[in-house]
Amino acid sequence: QVQLVESGGGLAQPGGSLRLSCVASGGIILVNAMSWYRQVPGKRRELVASITSTTTNYADSVKGRFTISRDSSEKTIFLQMDSLKVEDTAVYYCHADLTTTGWRRGNDYWGQGTQVTVSS
Repeated sequence: QVQLVESGGGLAQPGGSLRLSCVASGGIILVNAMSWYRQVPGKRRELVASITSTTTNYADSVKGRFTISRDSSEKTIFLQMDSLKVEDTAVYYCHADLTTTGWRRGNDYWGQGTQVTVSS
């Protein structure tokens, strides 16, 4: 059973920093891509950043402020969030596109979400 577990959310002041982590586990053969999304009440979930073995991509709203990375296992990703703004306040979700036991590929794996609040 695949699990994505996020950590690192919390409260930060405008201009401050937070670092999110997401660990994927459970029958994983390949990590095709992992991403961070965010959602505020009443709005659609939006892509913040994604990472594969060769590329990283960012939403325009976070370019130059957020950095996505992963560790050598490829099953843990991070989101370093610097120069935070009030409008970055949201629930942040980890998402994965994985190949699992039996060489089944699925792209509907989500973490439970972690709250990020930016406020003075």
